[in-house]
Amino acid sequence: MQYEFTSGARRALIWAARWSTGELAGELSAPALLLGLLAETECRAAAMLSRHGIDANRIRQQWPELRPPMEDDCQPSSGYFAENPLAELPPLSPEVKASLTVAKRRMRGFEQSLVFATEHLLLGLSAGNHETAQWLRGQGLDPSRLEDEIHQQYGHSTEPLTVSAEPLPYDEQPPPGPRPPERPPSGSPLVASSEETISNSQGATRQPSLVRESRDAAIQEVSLLRVLDAGANRAREALRVLEDYVRFVLDDRHLTEQFKRFRHDIAAALAGVPIGRRLLARETLADVGTSLATPTEYRRVGMAGILAANFARLQESLRSLEEYGKLLASNVPISCEQLRYRAYTLQRAVEITSASAERLARVRLYVLVDGGTSEDAFAETVRTLVRSGVDALQLRDKELDDRRLLERARLLREITRSTATLFIMNDRPDLAVLCGADGVHVGQEELSVKDARAIVGPDLLVGLSTHSIDQARQAVLEGANYIGVGPTFPSGTKHFEQFPGLELARTVADEIRLPAFAIGGITLENLPEVLSTGLCRVAVSGAITRAADPGAVVRQMLAVLSLPTPGEMP
Repeated sequence: MQYEFTSGARRALIWAARWSTGELAGELSAPALLLGLLAETECRAAAMLSRHGIDANRIRQQWPELRPPMEDDCQPSSGYFAENPLAELPPLSPEVKASLTVAKRRMRGFEQSLVFATEHLLLGLSAGNHETAQWLRGQGLDPSRLEDEIHQQYGHSTEPLTVSAEPLPYDEQPPPGPRPPERPPSGSPLVASSEETISNSQGATRQPSLVRESRDAAIQEVSLLRVLDAGANRAREALRVLEDYVRFVLDDRHLTEQFKRFRHDIAAALAGVPIGRRLLARETLADVGTSLATPTEYRRVGMAGILAANFARLQESLRSLEEYGKLLASNVPISCEQLRYRAYTLQRAVEITSASAERLARVRLYVLVDGGTSEDAFAETVRTLVRSGVDALQLRDKELDDRRLLERARLLREITRSTATLFIMNDRPDLAVLCGADGVHVGQEELSVKDARAIVGPDLLVGLSTHSIDQARQAVLEGANYIGVGPTFPSGTKHFEQFPGLELARTVADEIRLPAFAIGGITLENLPEVLSTGLCRVAVSGAITRAADPGAVVRQMLAVLSLPTPGEMP
């Protein structure tokens, strides 16, 4: 059987084949096709998958055999397809062929000859009777809802056409010629449900004129389309401003991707209100709001003012779309409500990343200390480290009871109170509050960032240990002020089963601008290797606290850390 595909679908199929076997000659599998759809980042299917939290990592976790021959060869901007845009499509596996048959059957009656776009491919994959389809449905991707969304995108009518046998409700039968449009169904969101009657000169009554009702319905429809068009435009404009901030000011790849995905998801949410219809209803020249402005509209107080104004614009626009979307028989209000909640989360992530980067700008060397063999020994160690210029100290001790641990914490606070050295309490937000620490640090198995924040309040720093790029990304969205990244090397103070090593540090440095400290086995000797990853902050323990001269090691490390780091923000 021959199939026709759009250019986007063709690219997705060709890139999918590289994940399937590493060669274009191999048979393309359904899981590989999912990766191909995600590689085509601007397509509708990619937006639909991201809306359900499905990304390449989750797919490869489910099907670990999907490994490309070269990582750089799996980007749509390079490699085979860029050089061969008319490349032959790969052979399709039986499950992919079955998925195409399912999609074609579901679209029957709406297109004479179906040209498969990426959304049709995803529909077939989710509605099939194979492992991939079952997994997609388990992730919440409902084929029926997806089918309805596609019909809305293409302007298909899913309601059966009914013709009434009753005579037209006029006093006289209309003259020969085209019949006036029938009245839309009662309760239509764009038609008033008035029961008004009109009397003629003989006292007879009749229903309101269909022509008049059609005109009123058109006015209401145009008004609704204008509202939706304005809301969609405002939301996308605000998103672009915010995306430019995280892209060019923060230089944050992770947050830039979040905003890019957000734009795709707004487009998908409004797919049932096609841009063509919105443009026909748009009337900028006659819009009474274009001439209204407040004195502050053309002024912003720094970057913070731009962020605040555009997050407010985005959230208010989504609320307007949500409310007016309730007049449509679609999923617009539900989608816009979910997007509004995501906007709140993104605002927190951007604001905290920006504020934390500023607050911790000069913090490079972060030293972990325990409670020492005695209170005097502990105090001497802390004073030495503070005098040597340590930027932050974390009190971490699993042996002391709570009372003695609090005593050490209060002593550390007293020593650091009038200095530039921050004091972070490990794992214990309750003790952090009692001793007046600057913050608390928690691990993946301890209290969450949310729970720690509930105890320490909005002003204290909350740090989080991360051992993978997914955990680091999640920490940004959860509202951490900084992250520990590691373990980088085997450590003498803590045991780990696995070491994500320098590669994780390099990935975090490439993606994330939330302050990140490499941790685990870092010494003066391997410090240059850490800095080569792009991270410019380190957390150190034994290499300093167990040294014969801790102060000297601190000064040497600070000297190395003060050197320019590749990719470092000024």
